[in-house]
Amino acid sequence: MVRLPLTPDEIARGERLGALLRQARGGRSMLEVAVAADVSPETLRKIETGRVATPSFPTVAAVAVELGLSLDAVWAEIDGPGGLGASGEQGRRAAS
Repeated sequence: MVRLPLTPDEIARGERLGALLRQARGGRSMLEVAVAADVSPETLRKIETGRVATPSFPTVAAVAVELGLSLDAVWAEIDGPGGLGASGEQGRRAAS
């Protein structure tokens, strides 16, 4: 099976997702969060650095739950061209 190349919007969304998860992780180690979310630390690292721009829904959901983020807040943060800049305040409040 051949994967189609990602669009610039998909790449940007992946970068915003990674930034959001890094920010929400705060001082917790990547290993701690990954193990608690039942994902590999390598997968979490790739998501946080934008190398996996379109991670699976179950992976995003597991990490979000572990970080105390609602999926609605995650989507609000990463959707659209503004991403963190457009709705960052709302998402930060939801993550608190």
